[in-house]
Amino acid sequence: MNNVCVRSPSDAESEAVPVGHTVFSTPDRTDGFREAGEDAIQLTRELIRRDSTNHGAGEGDERSAAEFVAEALSVGGLDPQVLESAPRRANTIVRVPGTDPDAPALLVHGHLDVVPAHARDWTLPPFAGEVADCPVTGEPVLWGRGAVDMKNTVAQVSAVVRHWARHGLRPRRDVVIAFVADEEDSARYGADFLVREHADLFTGCTEGIGEGGGQTIHARTSSDRPVRLYPVGAAERGSAWLNLRAEGTAGHGSRPPRDNAISALARAVVRIDQYEWPLHLTPVTRAAIDTIAEALEVERTPEDTATNTAVDTLVARFGSAAPLIGPTVRNSATPTMLSSGYKVNVVPGEAVAGVDGRVLPGAEEQFARTMDELTGKRVGWEHAHHSPPVAAAVDSSAFAALRSALSDHDPGAHVVPVCLAGGTDAKVFTRLGIACYGFSPLWQPEGLDYTSLLHGVDERVPLEGLRFGVRVLDAFLRS
Repeated sequence: MNNVCVRSPSDAESEAVPVGHTVFSTPDRTDGFREAGEDAIQLTRELIRRDSTNHGAGEGDERSAAEFVAEALSVGGLDPQVLESAPRRANTIVRVPGTDPDAPALLVHGHLDVVPAHARDWTLPPFAGEVADCPVTGEPVLWGRGAVDMKNTVAQVSAVVRHWARHGLRPRRDVVIAFVADEEDSARYGADFLVREHADLFTGCTEGIGEGGGQTIHARTSSDRPVRLYPVGAAERGSAWLNLRAEGTAGHGSRPPRDNAISALARAVVRIDQYEWPLHLTPVTRAAIDTIAEALEVERTPEDTATNTAVDTLVARFGSAAPLIGPTVRNSATPTMLSSGYKVNVVPGEAVAGVDGRVLPGAEEQFARTMDELTGKRVGWEHAHHSPPVAAAVDSSAFAALRSALSDHDPGAHVVPVCLAGGTDAKVFTRLGIACYGFSPLWQPEGLDYTSLLHGVDERVPLEGLRFGVRVLDAFLRS
């Protein structure tokens, strides 16, 4: 076990673990939220134990997880639906009525699928849902695939709704909850299916929250004063997964043609790999830079966002907060796959490459034009998968409510609007005119690297983080 102390289920359900690494107070555990927090822990455990691995190319199975959350949400007169887009590719959706029928509805979305995990690589079995002490921080944590991406949030939202049912509470707005399949691949069997086939279920939704923010990022000022940042996703780079294709004359390896497809493709791949994309700062990223710089007391100059070099230098001064900004100041295109030929003495007539492109809001034309130039006349390119970039307002009442919910439960919080480097189902739900934010609140102790846990080995979530998230979600959803 590598000196990891495994706790029994009764330990996880009975102990109240104090927040030992922060300055904000532990919530009063005599109220109903103690029960909601422990409910979130147990629901997360049970979800982890339901293997919903998405292997890609249509191979996945979310049915057991979807049925479990549907049963968990069958409280207070709610009647969740389980909708299959294909055999075993299941989605759960329910509308929680609000007290104000004239208020616009709010979407809360999360995904039930997880990426693969190989038990031989893990300290504890990835689908056992065991509670043990974290080897880095000593905090009791729940281990398993999906612990932070994102069965924890699915469980927290479910625990909040069950808390409402126990105490006769209701949100002001209708809350539409959609727990979906296939986010870890193309969304075809999940969010895309619901938007295409069941758009009526989202009638009235104007804003939405999902994954992509709300977790604690510990940083320090130049004077070494600790600062807690909470990123909230307000934009996402678009996905441009490309197929590059070069054609040439097939033949014998001893008589090489002048139009070798592999050579043409290789030159294009090298040009793409070495290209320095121009700076493109979106309004969200500029707001993020300003907020982080102020929180960390980083001195600014008028020129520090004028060039690639200046921005990279500024962002480097943000320390542990730099990853919130670094990947989103320009477009990117990363060669990821190469395929050609079937025998060493045969010149192939075709060569194919895969490129993972990420495109910032407002920079799609720039991306397409640049790919035309980098691939050249010999190589063609097309989208294997395309989802556009999205952005939501950071001066909206919704964002203000997100900030307040975090600040109310951590008075030292600095809430930072960010553009996500990757993508979520927000890109799909935005097609319905819903302004989507990344908000899955989770307290993290200092020393635990949240980003390395996403899709990583030994994925784990602090029990206190789950309890914190339940309170914050309730505060926002009923605001």
